Amino acid sequence: MAMQINSHGGGAVEVSEVTFGREYNEALVHQVVTAYLATGRSGTKAQRNRSAVRGGGKKPWRQKGTGRARAGTIRSPIWVGGGRTFAAAPRSHKQKVNRKMYRGAMQVILSELVRQERFVLVDEFAIEAPKTRMLVDKLAGMNVPDCLIVLEGYDENVYLASRNLPNVSVLEASAVDPVSLLRYENVMMSVAAVRRLEEKWG
Repeated sequence: MAMQINSHGGGAVEVSEVTFGREYNEALVHQVVTAYLATGRSGTKAQRNRSAVRGGGKKPWRQKGTGRARAGTIRSPIWVGGGRTFAAAPRSHKQKVNRKMYRGAMQVILSELVRQERFVLVDEFAIEAPKTRMLVDKLAGMNVPDCLIVLEGYDENVYLASRNLPNVSVLEASAVDPVSLLRYENVMMSVAAVRRLEEKWG
């Protein structure tokens, strides 16, 4: 099945309805985005329990006769400098999302961008030199100052020109992820990038 999307340069381009014509599924998108963000967490925080704190091998005073509470180690959790009772340990925050769910979420997000008219299709996108002003003027002329630019492959001029722009980012089609698609007001793709996504997610 095919559907048509109007290109910014004029004319309509046929795209896969499977990739760009799915109904919105909020629960699926939420689950995949949450899992994607969780996978990016380092999970490296750690604290020392009483066995990991240095020292405390000797009983600080005898068991009876001192008038003080009995104590077996100066590294007890109730002592200053002691170990933590429930110490944090390194762990993975990764959540399992199978390929079918991830592919479905990508299709849903792309379809919703088209429905909300936040998807801009261009025949190709390039600038003559790696100049930020050149890129800003081009995007302003297309009325998409805040956007994610998705190209089929690496374009050095576009990439270098976008580095100083907080509301513009450039990705290759192979590196597109759900969070990037949702982060920007608009998503601009070249026709070649769309074909790559159809092969990958169609």
